[in-house]
Amino acid sequence: MGKKNESLLSNCTSGGCGAKIESAALAGLLAALPSGGDKNLLVGYDTSDDAAVYRLDDERSLIFTADFFPPMVDDPRTFGRIAAANALSDVWAMGGRPLVALNLVCFPQAMDKAVLADILSGGAEKIAEAGAVLGGGHSIYDKEPKYGLAVTGIVETSRVIRNNTPKTGHKLILTKPLGVGIVMAALRVEMADAAAVRQALASMERLNRYACECMAAFNVSACTDVTGFGLLVHALEMAGDQASIILNPDALPVIPQAVRYANEYLLTAAGQRNRNRVCSPQTSVGAPAQCADVGALPFATQELLFDPQTSGGLLIAVPPDEADALTAAIKKAGDESAAIIGEIAPRAENVIRFK
Repeated sequence: MGKKNESLLSNCTSGGCGAKIESAALAGLLAALPSGGDKNLLVGYDTSDDAAVYRLDDERSLIFTADFFPPMVDDPRTFGRIAAANALSDVWAMGGRPLVALNLVCFPQAMDKAVLADILSGGAEKIAEAGAVLGGGHSIYDKEPKYGLAVTGIVETSRVIRNNTPKTGHKLILTKPLGVGIVMAALRVEMADAAAVRQALASMERLNRYACECMAAFNVSACTDVTGFGLLVHALEMAGDQASIILNPDALPVIPQAVRYANEYLLTAAGQRNRNRVCSPQTSVGAPAQCADVGALPFATQELLFDPQTSGGLLIAVPPDEADALTAAIKKAGDESAAIIGEIAPRAENVIRFK
């Protein structure tokens, strides 16, 4: 990138969704806030869902979300595309369609503004691919560059999909491979091979629009996108206080090289925070959060389950007789790593168990 102050990664101590505040601390902060008190707020912050949903009428509801983070790659246009794809994903996780996006920008004053222009151009590419429009935004100077979007979407009121309403017996589909956080950690220390980086970047730039459009034809009971809290914390949020989840570690789609990098301890601080969260005695809703036999899994598998995903895939609960067809449709639409990774079970002491 030329001058050192024009290098995105050299200006950041963390990147992507790995920069998120840990879920347990965040839950404590949110618990102290007053409740909405508006019957039209169908989805708020109390269930750690992906976005807020506000009912306009019996037919339509608006979806509101905001997401931004520091870069995980040096190429500014690539960073812009990934950050925009990640922010837009929350709308699709609710079953909706994005309408308007606003840029959120933090940028070092001494850094070349051409870098920022490329970031914004990358974001604009993904906003256009999403079928949304860019309506403006807000920018400030900061010590570290950060970029993302505030997005407004729309959804049929009767078709809002929540994160914590899975039905017992439903199968779980994950639409993107795990391991992007680990691959980016290897990239930072120049130990990631080109094939792994290409797969990670392609996954992060991939819009969840196409998987969401496939979902519309099926009886999905719950959905969330897997991001900085890793698969297991997002699975705990999906289980809520009513269900348990059984995962098949052998079925997980992964970036193959991430297994080797994990075994070489090329890990992230956010992954350790996620491990601490899952192994803590309480979930965000106050129920036991025991995760059976995590320690019995291979070390690399454990780390992939905790790995913070930037612009990760959708985790979808769907009836067992529809799971194969939905997975096939998602694969045909372009998410070739999509796989059935588990199922929803009745509530048990171990909220998450493994086959």
